[in-house]
Amino acid sequence: MTSTSGLIGNFGQANYSAAKLGIAGLSKSIALDMSRFNVRSNCITPFAWSRMIGSIPQNTEAERERVAKIKEMTPEKIAPMAVFLVSDAASDVTGQIFGVRNNEIFLMGQSRPIRSVHRGEGWTPELIAEHAYPAMKPHFYGLDRSEDVFSWDPI
Repeated sequence: MTSTSGLIGNFGQANYSAAKLGIAGLSKSIALDMSRFNVRSNCITPFAWSRMIGSIPQNTEAERERVAKIKEMTPEKIAPMAVFLVSDAASDVTGQIFGVRNNEIFLMGQSRPIRSVHRGEGWTPELIAEHAYPAMKPHFYGLDRSEDVFSWDPI
């Protein structure tokens, strides 16, 4: 199991985020290294109510409604994906990251290059600032948190 805290980010969870992103990297390495032995490795990032998120503020009616919806997301909703991934029906599924939230299943993106800049003569910090940075900046990802990426209204 991994977490969107590692895959996307979250406030105040640096150690947890690093550990969960490490799990995704380990799973990918296992999928690559062990495929010759027909070993599969996938990750699930569950959305479910737990003690870990039990401290979400509930001071306003909107916060109480949000928490009530999150409480509908139970581990029982995650289990079918786990069972599927170990079944023969998923014999060709490996190296993937799935999110499961109530009745939704997400296939999560994975890190890939999105822009490259080349200079045959090499780079100096000044040339990076002048050429590479302006070419790459429009493609930068924002500093999102899980709640910025996913609507917390379960479907």
